Amino acid sequence: MSNLNELYSSQRTGIQSKKTSSDPRSEFQRDFDRIIFSTAFRRLQNKTQVFPLPGSVFVHNRLTHSLEVSSVGRSLGTLLGNFIVENYEGDLSAAAKQFYAYDLNNVIASACLAHDIGNPAFGHSGEDAVVAFFEKNENQLKPLFSEKEWSDLVCFEGNANAIRLLTHQQNGKSAGGLLLTYSTLSSIAKYPCEAIARDKKFVHRKKFGFFQSQKEVFLDIANATNMLQESTDPTVFKRHPFVWLVEAADDICYNIMDMEDAHRLGIISHKDCQDLMYTLALDLQIGDRQRMDDQLQKIEDKNNRISYLRSKIIGAFTMRAKELYETNFSNILNGSHTKCLFDEIVKESEALQTIISFSVENIYNNRNVVEIENAGYHVIYELLQHFIPPILKDESTLRKSDKKAIRLIPQQFRYKGQSPYEKTLGILDYISGMTDNYATELYKRIKGIEVGMHI
Repeated sequence: MSNLNELYSSQRTGIQSKKTSSDPRSEFQRDFDRIIFSTAFRRLQNKTQVFPLPGSVFVHNRLTHSLEVSSVGRSLGTLLGNFIVENYEGDLSAAAKQFYAYDLNNVIASACLAHDIGNPAFGHSGEDAVVAFFEKNENQLKPLFSEKEWSDLVCFEGNANAIRLLTHQQNGKSAGGLLLTYSTLSSIAKYPCEAIARDKKFVHRKKFGFFQSQKEVFLDIANATNMLQESTDPTVFKRHPFVWLVEAADDICYNIMDMEDAHRLGIISHKDCQDLMYTLALDLQIGDRQRMDDQLQKIEDKNNRISYLRSKIIGAFTMRAKELYETNFSNILNGSHTKCLFDEIVKESEALQTIISFSVENIYNNRNVVEIENAGYHVIYELLQHFIPPILKDESTLRKSDKKAIRLIPQQFRYKGQSPYEKTLGILDYISGMTDNYATELYKRIKGIEVGMHI
């Protein structure tokens, strides 16, 4: 079982020795601020969450989603930090009491901010495009990579890419990436295994959590935060106990916020949205029904009415996730817990199951959503096709067109003289970091769809 005194670490990537700081913020508060002010986080404002980003109606993008997840995560971190201090006080050192009482919430909030930071443009269709590119070019490309390296590429995953983005040193940049603490990094590792160990039968191995290029730093993170190792070859760890809270915050937000966005866009009717949310609120036994009815009667604005119900539901989800975490705390600590907290909430609520089914049919398969997914897939695939073959060629065989393609790649992503694997990851770093708009504009220019000077 994990030792509560050893689950956290203020050690940072890229920093060997710890210096005394006069900064009034804790190490974990500093993580939050580093992420907020980072370029990678800022780019999330132009990455699709679910819906195309319209000009006149505000809906969630990856950035606003991450901020909301962070807010819920901070609440969960505060609630569970208090739970640990109150119930395990005798097991905690003085430093650990301080951490759980005042900093667990900062760690969870920071990890929630960063949980989507490795996702490419256009959501999951962007990930699918990366996977499809390598699958379709297997005959030409696979011989250039080891088995484990190839597995990284044909299983490309935003979670693993987040660890790379947050820890990798690009050309001309600082060592250690964003220099985050190991606590924050371990808290976003939903799938703490290498790609070759993926197995959908297990919650912690449905996908993978780190590329081979980040394996050593991931081992450092895992060891520093007392992650329980399941296997050494292939490398597999049990989830860190904090991961369950980050995952729950994400699940709580997107399952209900997508309904609100669909309502604002007119994709679903006000009646359908309000009826579904109202039934869910009753199912979750939120406070006094008469009081809720009275409040809804007072609210004339339709959007505000939906926002009111959403806030009540998210509050109830948060408290139920807290209860489930507390109930399963021993199993979470010893690595035997196997069910996502939100999945347990879904299992308990028929009304929530109805909303999820309704969303799949009427929101996620809406024509506008499907169109942007198709377009995004094509854009990302074609950018990979434009850059990866030239970067992998021997310099003596490069055509003029290959050299021109390479010149378009920013210097920080060109890993000249390194292995085909590192060169390929450089291109993935570049393309996965693009916003929807940048990727689309670059695609149009290199395909000749849009021609002219861009200053």
